[in-house]
Amino acid sequence: MAHHTLDEIEALTKKALLNHGAAPFPAAEVARAVRAAEGHGNKICGLYYVESYCLQLGSGRVKGDVTPVVTTPRPAVIHVDAGFGFAQPAFAHGLVPALDAARQYGTATLAVGHAHTCTSLGYFTEQIAQAGCIGIGFTNASPIVAAPGGKSRVIGTNPIAFSVPDGEGGLAMQFDQSTSAVALGKITMAKALGEKIPLGWALDANGNPTTDPDAALQGSLESVGGAKGWGFGLMAEILAAGMTGSVLSQNVKPLKAPQGPPHDLGQYYILIDPDASTEFRARLVALASVAGQDEGARMPGQYRRMAEEVEVSEPTWARLLELANDVP
Repeated sequence: MAHHTLDEIEALTKKALLNHGAAPFPAAEVARAVRAAEGHGNKICGLYYVESYCLQLGSGRVKGDVTPVVTTPRPAVIHVDAGFGFAQPAFAHGLVPALDAARQYGTATLAVGHAHTCTSLGYFTEQIAQAGCIGIGFTNASPIVAAPGGKSRVIGTNPIAFSVPDGEGGLAMQFDQSTSAVALGKITMAKALGEKIPLGWALDANGNPTTDPDAALQGSLESVGGAKGWGFGLMAEILAAGMTGSVLSQNVKPLKAPQGPPHDLGQYYILIDPDASTEFRARLVALASVAGQDEGARMPGQYRRMAEEVEVSEPTWARLLELANDVP
């Protein structure tokens, strides 16, 4: 393992995306997201995805040169059509009008439709919170989760993210979690490392619990908390697909496959201006105090810090250099 700075990671990622057909703004926005994921130790949403981004740019599975279209069908309802391009630039186009609407009306929604996978959903709700609003986000993914008692893949890992501003440009709280028992990337990483997975993560193709990552990848994942997590996963599915006009998880091919139809996924955000309540700040401070009263206890994400440099495996770094410098 070698250490590399986030500046290096962002610059090379942007160069790789430009080299494979992305326009400057989408390349910059995606590279910024990869930087943040690596800086927070979220390897599954960082450099892990760059190769697939580049291959999918080449095949046309993701459009790297489209301009997202922003519409406002109602005063506090912002829609962005990503045009089968990356989610990051589409969100960037819709964020400012959505924040303006939330500050004016107290609550607003931002629907991003027909987009590539957004990878880290919390990356987006964090931007909402840093701008002073509460951010709640939902998205869906390729089908991998079975209903409790079943074995057929119905929905994706379907993350939910929640970010709360601290009133000073930072975060008082944030969580970003899949509604499945585990993110799919952890299964694929376990397979690559030749490791077993814990019981409760996945089922094999016959619907039986398994500790074999390969059998899990041939089967399905379980919802976190059983039926409770299943309900949250369905909620994310309804909002991400239904409120954005994007497809159901059932119709999404594997996210990292180099070829195939566009992801056509949706991300749905709710923005809330905390200043709509005169008691919000006081209640937040009181809750944080109670939550952190025991040694080692804290609000989720309360002390999260971004590293200045991170470890990157030699094969991953070599592949990034190749993507940035080769002739597609």
